[in-house]
Formats: sequence, C-alpha cells, structure tokens
Amino acid sequence: MGSTRRRWRSRELAEAMELIGAEVDRAWSRVCAVWGAEPGSSEEQDLARLVAEGPDQFEWRVVDAALDRLTCEDCGESLGSGERGCAPCDLADGFRYAAREVDRPGVPPGNEHAVRVAWSVASRPHRVQPRAVCGMELGLPLLHTGGLPTREQAHGYRHMIDQLTGAEVERVASLEELEALTARYRD
Repeated sequence: MGSTRRRWRSRELAEAMELIGAEVDRAWSRVCAVWGAEPGSSEEQDLARLVAEGPDQFEWRVVDAALDRLTCEDCGESLGSGERGCAPCDLADGFRYAAREVDRPGVPPGNEHAVRVAWSVASRPHRVQPRAVCGMELGLPLLHTGGLPTREQAHGYRHMIDQLTGAEVERVASLEELEALTARYRD
C-alpha cells in the first residue's frame, strides 16, 4: 500500500518513497502467499491482525503493510496512522518499532533502522513535528541508496534545520539546499 501522500519535496524523495512502498507491498505479498491469504479476503485481515499483535515476529515492511490494511476503530484511519492522541493509533505506531530490522547487504549497520524511521515519518508526517519531518524526508533518498550519515553529520543537519524559517522547512528540497540556506548563519 505504501504512502498516499501526493506531493513530495523532491523528485528523489518521491522515487525513494515509491521504491520503499513497492518493497513494503512485495514483503506483504510474500507473507500472504506463505500464509495462504488472498488479497482482500478475510484471511488477509486475520493475518494483518496477527502481524499487528506480534510485530516482533515479523520484518518491519510486513508490519507496516499489515497496519496499513487495518482500520482504527476510534478514528477510522489506517491503524497507527491517525492523529496523535488517538490511543489505538498511538499504541500501534509505537509497536511498529518492535518489528525486526535486518540491514540489507552492502549497507552500513544501522541503515535499515534509519530507512524504517524515515519511511514511517515521511508516510505519516502529521504524527511528527515539521522539523523532524523535514530531516527525515531530506535524508531518506540517501538512506535508501545505502548511505548513513555519521552522528556528527546528523546533528549538523538537525542544527541547520533548526535555523530555517517555517516556510523554509516546508520547501527545502535537498541536503545541498539546506546547506545553502543556512550558509547565511555561518558567514
């Protein structure tokens, strides 16, 4: 299923979101095939509930796909995707992070966690502060291609984002643009 967001801050982010969304869908299709659950069937809904109730037993892409297929009884959004303050969504969103993370071959340790967090935030930006959304969206294309900023680089990006105006937070489209925008504070 992936994200339903229509406008992205950059072409690179849109491509990364599309690719990760396809990975999430493929992971779900594989699990459905193993469990014999046809898309759209009651068996698929049962499987989604099983995954949501035991996220630590499944890979994070499978958990995200399962949550997307469940509807919150309180707010009517995909489970874990409702506004902050919706108790079932807050709980499911927190449990989302109990899922398994296995780094892909050839990426630095921790890359998969970074991809997962950035994907989750970019997919549900209304659940997170705008500056955090900005950072995750700017970093996701790099993360998805196997990059991983050092701790110092990540702190530097956060410091730069904190210097932006609200309008700049919404429109900055790349890490390079972020550096250019904040150069005025370094000169």
